[in-house]
Formats: sequence, structure tokens, C-alpha cells
Amino acid sequence: MIEFTLWDILRNLLLAARWTIVLSLIAFLGGALVGMPVTMARISERGLARRLAGAYIAFFQGTPLLVQIFLAFFGLALLGFDVPPLAAAALALTLYTSAFLAEIWRGAIEAVPKGQWEGARSLALTRFQQMRFVILPQALRVGIGPTAGFSVQVIKGTALASIIGFVELTKAGTMIVNATFDPFRVYGLLALFYFALCYPLSLAAKAIEKRMAHH
Repeated sequence: MIEFTLWDILRNLLLAARWTIVLSLIAFLGGALVGMPVTMARISERGLARRLAGAYIAFFQGTPLLVQIFLAFFGLALLGFDVPPLAAAALALTLYTSAFLAEIWRGAIEAVPKGQWEGARSLALTRFQQMRFVILPQALRVGIGPTAGFSVQVIKGTALASIIGFVELTKAGTMIVNATFDPFRVYGLLALFYFALCYPLSLAAKAIEKRMAHH
């Protein structure tokens, strides 16, 4: 057994927390970039686009994130691509995040009162102009709270990247436990790290929702 001081454990967890944050940012920003066109397809007037977007969302919401990470890591390797764990985890989390954000944003858009849609059409605006100038500004108020809240799920989802060898918080904690045989202290500190990352986002999401509801 290796003797680790409390500072040794905290220092290693802090180093690993950087990668949890990096992976979370990649997944959330990438998910937003992919999720927006999926949202537009989901509410499109074209039936084929709606069905394809619906199938995309159903697949990534209906299968475990862990399986998606395995598919990204091992599946791409079978195709001859040498995929590092960070890239595989980022790809899987981006696609997973995009599916949920697309549904959140679709719900926000559909929550805009019908009168707003009819008013936009009566002004002879194109579909793009309706969305840009009338619908999306109102949908933003509805969707920003749930979007911020979902970021907490993204951070917690990064823990599954440890299964393919990516050293983020959970993987670092497991490695320290294997070296120290002190699971209670290490995993207790690990839980505090996740809490410190997620709780402020939860508070921010609630504050945003409360403010939007007031407006």
C-alpha cells in the first residue's frame, strides 16, 4: 500500500478534474452545435426531415450512454481508426447531448403561443425570418433553464469515460483507491468534487427558470 496524504489525493483529483471540465465543455458545446440543426429538422415542415430527426433522437435517448461510448471507442477501432479515449468519449457524449438538447429546444419552440406563429405568418415573413425574429427569441426564455439544468447531466455522464481508460475524476479516483486501499476517503472526496461542479449549475438553472417564469 502506498501512503498518500490528503493533499496528495486532492492534488491528483484536481488534476483529473481539469479533464472532466474539458470533456464536459466539448460535449456540451458540440452537442449544441449538432443539436440545433436536429431541432430545426424536428420541427421542419418536411416529413422526411422530421422522421430522420426523430429517429436520431430516439436512438441516442433510448440507448445507454455507456453503450454509445463503447461503440465510439471499439466500433471505430474495428473500422481501422486509432481513436484515443478522449476523442471517443467526446464523440459519444456530443451525440448523446445533442439528442437531449434537440428535444429540450423543440419543446421550448413549441411552447411559443400559436398566436405568435400566426402573427409572424401574417407579416409575410419567410420561415427563416419567422424563426429568427419572432419564435426563437421567445423560445430562448423557455429553454435556457432546462438547457442549463441538463449541463449537470453532461458533467455526471463524463464519469462513464473512465471505462475506456480516459483519466478524468472517476478514473483518477479508482486509480488512487487501488494504490491506497482507502475507498471511503477517496470516493468521499470524489463525490465532493462532483458536487462542487454540479451544484452551482443546478442553482443557476433554478434561478434562470424562476426569473424566466417571473417575466
